[in-house]
Amino acid sequence: MKTQASPTLSSDVSTLLSPATIRNRAHHLLQLAEENKLSHWQVNQDPWDEVVEFVANHIQANYPDLNIPYHSRIRHFDAGEVSRSSDFARRIGHFTPLEQGLAWYDLIILSVLLDAGAGPHWSYLEHHTETRYNRSEGLAVASYRMFLDGLFSADPEQPLRADASRLVTLTVEEVADAMQVSESNPMIGLEGRVALLQSLGQCVLDKAEDFGNTGRPGGLFATLWKEVELNTLPAKTILRSVLLSLGDIWPGRFVMDGVNLGDVWQHSAMQTEDATSGYVPFHKLSQWLTYSLLEPLEFADVTVTHLDDLTGLAEYRNGGLFMDFGVLVLQDPGNAEKEHSTDSELVVEWRALTIALLDRIADDVRNRLGLSAAEFPLAKVLQGGTWSAGRVIAKKKRSDGSPPLSIARDGTVF
Repeated sequence: MKTQASPTLSSDVSTLLSPATIRNRAHHLLQLAEENKLSHWQVNQDPWDEVVEFVANHIQANYPDLNIPYHSRIRHFDAGEVSRSSDFARRIGHFTPLEQGLAWYDLIILSVLLDAGAGPHWSYLEHHTETRYNRSEGLAVASYRMFLDGLFSADPEQPLRADASRLVTLTVEEVADAMQVSESNPMIGLEGRVALLQSLGQCVLDKAEDFGNTGRPGGLFATLWKEVELNTLPAKTILRSVLLSLGDIWPGRFVMDGVNLGDVWQHSAMQTEDATSGYVPFHKLSQWLTYSLLEPLEFADVTVTHLDDLTGLAEYRNGGLFMDFGVLVLQDPGNAEKEHSTDSELVVEWRALTIALLDRIADDVRNRLGLSAAEFPLAKVLQGGTWSAGRVIAKKKRSDGSPPLSIARDGTVF
């Protein structure tokens, strides 16, 4: 397959879109924290071995054969041990391989963009199984059912697709009804989610070439297909495509050289000698989406390489794991009782420290399990251990399983 030319970007923008920069700047802030030079956090090494043991034990209990799938939205589709992913594969089994990839990408992109934390009071009753789900699993199951029902399709005869022309017309009322939101079942950031889907639709219309002229967000699969060489595709190529194709959907963020930077924030301690000074990138949802887009490519016999070029995810389950075990300690304990904005230096520090500590715990968990990085990439450490372990310890610490730090969320970051 012929390689597609990459868009030309300034070196500064390329730097802030690179996962290597995410990792390097996160480790720089971790070093400052260990030197007690950050304003909001300290690092306590005393409980470290306990965290490593907790995560390793959690992995072995849930995956005794250590055959761990990627940390992916597809895992959430199968909540409650119901194999919805197999059901979806069956439903699209008569499609061509390219059409199957488009359908998977339509479903996954829509579901990931609906995935930001819904809060502790929302849940979704799946009538097909008469089972109620909340948090990420609830959002996944709800979005799956919405997709099957054709909510995102412009063609009633072809429900298993998402069309940009339909997404731009979605209303808050339609999504609220489909996700069973009400006064007694409130969801955090509902309006932000709908605005994100509307922006996605407009983005696909405005950047037709980035989506293979399909008029569908899943057209990203067709674009990536052209990048495949010798049946392989580097993971960072997928991330770059996600960032450049979908970057314009993110609201109110920094723009550099005409490029919307997305999940990039500022911190006074992050000083460099170029125009990127002061910026700390995370690209959490974009990386979560990238992890989730790996498997449809593998279904099409494409090998995704260099998985560990991607970083851990700077979100509250992974970050909460380190807080709840006392590895990350607030300089001012009173901040645990306050709500913090996403752009605050306290939250930026928390997210950066989380990414750096995920690298460290991945190494230590691999050593404990006797596995190499190639055998046990970060995408599996996240799925098998840290994300779900963070949820378990949160439930032990707080009856509602809420994160240990309160962040004002709008449905577009966490």
